[in-house]
Amino acid sequence: MKHRITRLVLLSVGTLLAITLGAADFLLTTYQPPPVDPNWALPPSQTIPTDALTVRYTGTATLVFSDGETTWMTDGWFSRPKPLQVLFGKIEPDLDAITNGLERNEVDELAAVFALHSHYDHAMDSPEVAKRTGAVLLGSESTANIGRGWRLPEKQIRVVVDREPIAIGKFTVTPIELRHFQFPDPEMAARALGDPEIDAPLTPPVAAFDYRVGKAYVLHVAHPKGTWLILGSAGFVAGALEGYDADVVFLGVGALGSQTDAYRESYWKETVERTNPTRVIPIHWDSLTGPAEGPFTGMVRAAALLSKGSENLLPFLQAKQAANPHINFITLPRYAPVVLF
Repeated sequence: MKHRITRLVLLSVGTLLAITLGAADFLLTTYQPPPVDPNWALPPSQTIPTDALTVRYTGTATLVFSDGETTWMTDGWFSRPKPLQVLFGKIEPDLDAITNGLERNEVDELAAVFALHSHYDHAMDSPEVAKRTGAVLLGSESTANIGRGWRLPEKQIRVVVDREPIAIGKFTVTPIELRHFQFPDPEMAARALGDPEIDAPLTPPVAAFDYRVGKAYVLHVAHPKGTWLILGSAGFVAGALEGYDADVVFLGVGALGSQTDAYRESYWKETVERTNPTRVIPIHWDSLTGPAEGPFTGMVRAAALLSKGSENLLPFLQAKQAANPHINFITLPRYAPVVLF
Protein backbone atom coordinates (compact mmCIF):
# COMPACT_ATOMS: atom_id res chain seq x y z
CA MET A 1 0.00 0.00 0.00
CA LYS A 2 2.83 2.38 0.94
CA HIS A 3 4.64 1.70 -2.36
CA ARG A 4 1.42 2.27 -4.28
CA ILE A 5 0.91 5.67 -2.63
CA THR A 6 4.53 6.57 -3.39
CA ARG A 7 4.05 5.67 -7.06
CA LEU A 8 0.86 7.74 -7.22
CA VAL A 9 2.61 10.71 -5.66
CA LEU A 10 5.53 10.44 -8.09
CA LEU A 11 3.12 10.06 -11.01
CA SER A 12 1.20 13.16 -9.90
CA VAL A 13 4.39 15.19 -9.46
CA GLY A 14 5.63 14.07 -12.87
CA THR A 15 2.33 14.93 -14.51
CA LEU A 16 2.29 18.35 -12.84
CA LEU A 17 5.87 18.98 -13.91
CA ALA A 18 5.10 17.98 -17.50
CA ILE A 19 2.08 20.28 -17.57
CA THR A 20 4.13 23.16 -16.11
CA LEU A 21 6.95 22.69 -18.60
CA GLY A 22 4.48 22.42 -21.46
CA ALA A 23 2.73 25.62 -20.39
CA ALA A 24 6.06 27.44 -20.05
CA ASP A 25 7.14 26.28 -23.50
CA PHE A 26 3.81 27.43 -24.96
CA LEU A 27 4.08 30.87 -23.32
CA LEU A 28 7.73 31.42 -24.28
CA THR A 29 7.80 30.03 -27.83
CA THR A 30 4.43 30.91 -29.35
CA TYR A 31 3.07 34.30 -30.31
CA GLN A 32 -0.14 36.24 -30.45
CA PRO A 33 -1.46 37.28 -33.87
CA PRO A 34 -0.03 40.62 -35.02
CA PRO A 35 -2.11 43.56 -33.72
CA VAL A 36 -2.57 45.10 -37.17
CA ASP A 37 -5.23 44.65 -39.84
CA PRO A 38 -4.16 42.21 -42.60
CA ASN A 39 -5.87 44.52 -45.11
CA TRP A 40 -3.22 47.15 -44.41
CA ALA A 41 -0.37 44.95 -45.64
CA LEU A 42 1.48 46.55 -48.54
CA PRO A 43 3.24 44.15 -50.91
CA PRO A 44 6.80 44.83 -52.03
CA SER A 45 7.00 47.30 -54.91
CA GLN A 46 7.32 45.29 -58.13
CA THR A 47 9.22 48.03 -59.92
CA ILE A 48 11.37 50.73 -58.36
CA PRO A 49 11.72 53.86 -60.52
CA THR A 50 15.28 55.13 -60.65
CA ASP A 51 14.28 58.41 -59.00
CA ALA A 52 12.13 56.83 -56.25
CA LEU A 53 12.63 57.29 -52.53
CA THR A 54 12.25 53.89 -50.87
CA VAL A 55 11.84 52.43 -47.40
CA ARG A 56 12.57 48.95 -46.05
CA TYR A 57 11.30 47.58 -42.73
CA THR A 58 13.00 44.94 -40.61
CA GLY A 59 10.68 45.09 -37.60
CA THR A 60 10.43 47.10 -34.36
CA ALA A 61 11.66 50.58 -35.45
CA THR A 62 14.42 49.55 -37.87
CA LEU A 63 13.84 51.38 -41.16
CA VAL A 64 16.16 51.91 -44.13
CA PHE A 65 15.63 54.98 -46.33
CA SER A 66 17.27 55.56 -49.71
CA ASP A 67 16.86 58.08 -52.52
CA GLY A 68 19.32 56.26 -54.77
CA GLU A 69 22.16 58.55 -53.73
CA THR A 70 22.13 58.34 -49.93
CA THR A 71 21.03 55.51 -47.64
CA TRP A 72 20.54 55.76 -43.89
CA MET A 73 18.85 53.74 -41.17
CA THR A 74 17.04 54.07 -37.88
CA ASP A 75 18.21 51.80 -35.03
CA GLY A 76 19.60 48.93 -37.09
CA TRP A 77 18.46 46.34 -34.52
CA PHE A 78 18.61 42.75 -35.79
CA SER A 79 19.42 40.67 -32.70
CA ARG A 80 16.49 38.89 -31.09
CA PRO A 81 17.48 37.64 -27.61
CA LYS A 82 14.99 35.18 -26.13
CA PRO A 83 12.60 36.09 -23.27
CA LEU A 84 14.46 34.27 -20.48
CA GLN A 85 17.74 35.80 -21.63
CA VAL A 86 16.21 39.28 -21.53
CA LEU A 87 14.62 38.75 -18.12
CA PHE A 88 17.32 36.84 -16.27
CA GLY A 89 20.53 36.75 -18.33
CA LYS A 90 22.88 39.02 -20.21
CA ILE A 91 22.62 40.10 -23.83
CA GLU A 92 24.92 41.35 -26.56
CA PRO A 93 24.76 41.98 -30.31
CA ASP A 94 24.20 38.82 -32.36
CA LEU A 95 26.83 39.23 -35.08
CA ASP A 96 25.30 36.59 -37.36
CA ALA A 97 21.89 38.22 -37.07
CA ILE A 98 23.40 41.58 -37.98
CA THR A 99 25.10 40.02 -41.01
CA ASN A 100 21.79 38.53 -42.12
CA GLY A 101 19.85 41.73 -41.45
CA LEU A 102 22.18 43.89 -43.49
CA GLU A 103 22.25 41.36 -46.33
CA ARG A 104 18.45 41.02 -46.39
CA ASN A 105 18.15 44.82 -46.53
CA GLU A 106 20.82 44.90 -49.27
CA VAL A 107 22.87 47.33 -47.21
CA ASP A 108 26.66 47.49 -47.31
CA GLU A 109 27.13 51.26 -46.91
CA LEU A 110 25.20 53.80 -44.83
CA ALA A 111 25.59 57.52 -44.29
CA ALA A 112 24.10 57.33 -40.80
CA VAL A 113 22.36 55.09 -38.30
CA PHE A 114 20.13 56.99 -35.86
CA ALA A 115 19.22 55.27 -32.58
CA LEU A 116 15.80 56.63 -31.62
CA HIS A 117 16.58 55.95 -27.96
CA SER A 118 18.99 53.73 -26.04
CA HIS A 119 16.97 50.67 -25.02
CA TYR A 120 18.47 47.40 -26.28
CA ASP A 121 15.78 46.90 -28.95
CA HIS A 122 16.85 50.16 -30.56
CA ALA A 123 20.53 50.89 -29.87
CA MET A 124 22.26 47.61 -28.98
CA ASP A 125 23.28 46.74 -32.54
CA SER A 126 23.71 50.30 -33.82
CA PRO A 127 27.48 50.58 -33.19
CA GLU A 128 28.22 47.32 -35.00
CA VAL A 129 26.02 48.42 -37.92
CA ALA A 130 27.96 51.70 -38.02
CA LYS A 131 31.30 49.83 -37.94
CA ARG A 132 30.36 47.61 -40.86
CA THR A 133 28.80 50.29 -43.05
CA GLY A 134 30.95 53.35 -42.30
CA ALA A 135 27.92 55.17 -40.88
CA VAL A 136 27.93 57.91 -38.30
CA LEU A 137 26.09 56.80 -35.15
CA LEU A 138 23.57 59.50 -34.23
CA GLY A 139 21.70 59.75 -30.93
CA SER A 140 21.94 60.85 -27.33
CA GLU A 141 24.95 60.81 -25.03
CA SER A 142 23.67 57.46 -23.74
CA THR A 143 23.73 56.07 -27.28
CA ALA A 144 27.23 57.50 -27.70
CA ASN A 145 28.32 55.53 -24.63
CA ILE A 146 26.92 52.36 -26.16
CA GLY A 147 29.07 53.12 -29.19
CA ARG A 148 32.13 53.79 -27.04
CA GLY A 149 31.62 50.55 -25.14
CA TRP A 150 31.65 48.74 -28.51
CA ARG A 151 34.87 50.59 -29.42
CA LEU A 152 33.29 52.50 -32.27
CA PRO A 153 35.74 55.28 -33.26
CA GLU A 154 34.80 58.67 -31.83
CA LYS A 155 34.81 60.16 -35.35
CA GLN A 156 31.80 57.94 -36.10
CA ILE A 157 29.80 59.14 -33.07
CA ARG A 158 27.69 62.30 -33.01
CA VAL A 159 25.51 63.41 -30.11
CA VAL A 160 22.54 65.26 -31.56
CA VAL A 161 20.94 68.47 -30.31
CA ASP A 162 17.20 68.77 -29.77
CA ARG A 163 15.54 70.35 -32.85
CA GLU A 164 18.84 71.01 -34.60
CA PRO A 165 18.52 69.82 -38.24
CA ILE A 166 21.07 67.33 -39.59
CA ALA A 167 21.86 67.09 -43.31
CA ILE A 168 22.21 63.51 -44.60
CA GLY A 169 22.58 63.92 -48.35
CA LYS A 170 19.32 65.47 -49.53
CA PHE A 171 17.57 64.37 -46.33
CA THR A 172 17.15 66.89 -43.53
CA VAL A 173 16.61 65.03 -40.26
CA THR A 174 15.42 67.00 -37.24
CA PRO A 175 15.49 65.13 -33.90
CA ILE A 176 12.78 66.24 -31.48
CA GLU A 177 13.15 65.11 -27.89
CA LEU A 178 9.91 63.65 -26.52
CA ARG A 179 8.89 61.30 -23.74
CA HIS A 180 9.27 57.59 -24.18
CA PHE A 181 6.09 55.54 -23.89
CA GLN A 182 4.92 55.72 -20.29
CA PHE A 183 4.54 52.18 -18.92
CA PRO A 184 1.43 51.95 -16.74
CA ASP A 185 2.98 49.29 -14.50
CA PRO A 186 5.06 51.12 -11.84
CA GLU A 187 7.72 48.39 -11.57
CA MET A 188 8.22 48.25 -15.33
CA ALA A 189 8.29 52.06 -15.53
CA ALA A 190 10.97 52.21 -12.85
CA ARG A 191 13.14 49.57 -14.55
CA ALA A 192 12.78 50.87 -18.10
CA LEU A 193 12.60 54.64 -17.54
CA GLY A 194 14.07 55.36 -14.11
CA ASP A 195 17.72 56.49 -13.87
CA PRO A 196 17.63 57.12 -17.63
CA GLU A 197 21.23 57.97 -18.55
CA ILE A 198 24.07 55.66 -19.56
CA ASP A 199 26.90 57.83 -18.22
CA ALA A 200 29.91 55.63 -19.04
CA PRO A 201 30.88 53.33 -21.92
CA LEU A 202 28.63 50.25 -21.85
CA THR A 203 30.40 47.05 -22.85
CA PRO A 204 28.21 43.98 -23.41
CA PRO A 205 27.30 41.35 -22.46
CA VAL A 206 25.16 43.18 -19.90
CA ALA A 207 21.64 42.91 -18.50
CA ALA A 208 18.89 44.11 -20.85
CA PHE A 209 17.90 46.91 -18.49
CA ASP A 210 21.47 48.24 -18.49
CA TYR A 211 20.50 49.65 -21.88
CA ARG A 212 18.74 52.59 -20.26
CA VAL A 213 16.49 54.86 -22.26
CA GLY A 214 18.72 57.95 -22.54
CA LYS A 215 16.80 60.54 -24.53
CA ALA A 216 13.91 59.49 -26.76
CA TYR A 217 13.69 61.21 -30.14
CA VAL A 218 11.04 61.63 -32.76
CA LEU A 219 12.56 62.32 -36.17
CA HIS A 220 11.06 64.77 -38.63
CA VAL A 221 12.53 64.09 -42.07
CA ALA A 222 12.31 66.45 -45.03
CA HIS A 223 13.39 65.59 -48.57
CA PRO A 224 12.62 67.25 -51.91
CA LYS A 225 10.17 64.39 -52.55
CA GLY A 226 8.23 64.57 -49.27
CA THR A 227 8.20 64.71 -45.48
CA TRP A 228 7.71 62.13 -42.77
CA LEU A 229 7.80 61.60 -39.04
CA ILE A 230 9.28 58.58 -37.23
CA LEU A 231 8.02 57.77 -33.74
CA GLY A 232 9.99 54.86 -32.33
CA SER A 233 8.04 54.92 -29.08
CA ALA A 234 4.42 55.73 -28.22
CA GLY A 235 5.27 58.73 -26.07
CA PHE A 236 4.27 62.37 -26.50
CA VAL A 237 4.51 65.90 -25.15
CA ALA A 238 1.53 68.19 -25.67
CA GLY A 239 2.19 70.67 -28.47
CA ALA A 240 5.76 69.50 -29.13
CA LEU A 241 5.09 68.59 -32.78
CA GLU A 242 3.22 71.76 -33.67
CA GLY A 243 4.55 73.01 -37.01
CA TYR A 244 6.11 69.70 -38.01
CA ASP A 245 3.62 68.65 -40.67
CA ALA A 246 4.37 65.37 -42.44
CA ASP A 247 3.04 63.49 -45.45
CA VAL A 248 3.64 60.16 -43.68
CA VAL A 249 3.78 59.17 -40.02
CA PHE A 250 5.64 56.03 -38.98
CA LEU A 251 3.62 55.53 -35.80
CA GLY A 252 5.28 53.60 -32.98
CA VAL A 253 2.58 51.61 -31.20
CA GLY A 254 4.60 49.25 -28.97
CA ALA A 255 2.69 48.49 -25.72
CA LEU A 256 0.11 51.19 -26.56
CA GLY A 257 -2.71 48.73 -25.90
CA SER A 258 -1.66 48.50 -22.25
CA GLN A 259 -2.31 52.20 -21.63
CA THR A 260 -5.64 53.88 -20.89
CA ASP A 261 -8.16 55.04 -23.50
CA ALA A 262 -7.32 58.64 -22.57
CA TYR A 263 -3.58 58.07 -23.12
CA ARG A 264 -4.18 56.49 -26.54
CA GLU A 265 -6.43 59.36 -27.60
CA SER A 266 -3.87 61.94 -26.46
CA TYR A 267 -1.08 60.11 -28.28
CA TRP A 268 -3.07 60.13 -31.52
CA LYS A 269 -3.98 63.81 -31.10
CA GLU A 270 -0.40 64.91 -30.35
CA THR A 271 1.18 62.92 -33.18
CA VAL A 272 -1.11 62.19 -36.12
CA GLU A 273 -3.58 65.05 -35.68
CA ARG A 274 -0.76 67.53 -35.04
CA THR A 275 1.12 66.64 -38.22
CA ASN A 276 -1.70 66.07 -40.77
CA PRO A 277 -0.40 63.04 -42.70
CA THR A 278 -2.15 61.28 -45.56
CA ARG A 279 -0.50 57.96 -44.66
CA VAL A 280 0.03 56.24 -41.30
CA ILE A 281 2.44 53.32 -41.11
CA PRO A 282 2.38 51.54 -37.73
CA ILE A 283 5.77 50.28 -36.53
CA HIS A 284 7.05 48.55 -33.38
CA TRP A 285 4.03 46.24 -33.23
CA ASP A 286 5.90 43.00 -33.85
CA SER A 287 7.49 40.65 -31.31
CA LEU A 288 10.91 41.56 -29.88
CA THR A 289 11.77 37.86 -29.67
CA GLY A 290 10.06 36.51 -32.79
CA PRO A 291 11.81 34.93 -35.76
CA ALA A 292 13.76 37.24 -38.07
CA GLU A 293 12.41 35.53 -41.19
CA GLY A 294 8.93 34.76 -42.43
CA PRO A 295 5.73 36.54 -41.41
CA PHE A 296 5.82 39.02 -38.55
CA THR A 297 4.38 37.82 -35.26
CA GLY A 298 2.68 39.60 -32.41
CA MET A 299 4.00 39.53 -28.84
CA VAL A 300 5.28 36.31 -27.33
CA ARG A 301 2.39 35.00 -25.22
CA ALA A 302 4.29 35.33 -21.94
CA ALA A 303 4.89 39.05 -22.56
CA ALA A 304 1.28 39.58 -23.58
CA LEU A 305 0.14 37.87 -20.39
CA LEU A 306 2.33 40.14 -18.27
CA SER A 307 1.68 43.42 -20.07
CA LYS A 308 -2.11 43.07 -20.30
CA GLY A 309 -4.27 45.13 -22.64
CA SER A 310 -2.53 44.13 -25.88
CA GLU A 311 -5.94 43.24 -27.28
CA ASN A 312 -6.87 46.96 -27.18
CA LEU A 313 -4.42 48.06 -29.85
CA LEU A 314 -6.00 46.73 -33.04
CA PRO A 315 -9.54 48.01 -32.26
CA PHE A 316 -8.05 51.43 -31.47
CA LEU A 317 -6.19 51.62 -34.79
CA GLN A 318 -9.19 50.31 -36.75
CA ALA A 319 -11.41 52.92 -35.11
CA LYS A 320 -8.97 55.65 -36.12
CA GLN A 321 -8.94 54.35 -39.67
CA ALA A 322 -12.74 54.40 -39.79
CA ALA A 323 -12.86 57.93 -38.35
CA ASN A 324 -10.20 59.24 -40.76
CA PRO A 325 -10.97 57.91 -44.24
CA HIS A 326 -8.57 60.46 -45.77
CA ILE A 327 -5.64 58.66 -44.09
CA ASN A 328 -4.30 55.51 -45.71
CA PHE A 329 -3.18 52.92 -43.14
CA ILE A 330 -0.27 50.72 -44.32
CA THR A 331 1.97 48.03 -42.87
CA LEU A 332 5.25 47.27 -44.58
CA PRO A 333 6.65 43.91 -45.70
CA ARG A 334 9.83 42.59 -44.14
CA TYR A 335 13.09 43.66 -45.84
CA ALA A 336 11.64 44.31 -49.31
CA PRO A 337 11.84 47.86 -50.73
CA VAL A 338 8.65 49.90 -50.98
CA VAL A 339 8.31 53.18 -52.84
CA LEU A 340 7.63 55.87 -50.24
CA PHE A 341 7.65 58.77 -52.71
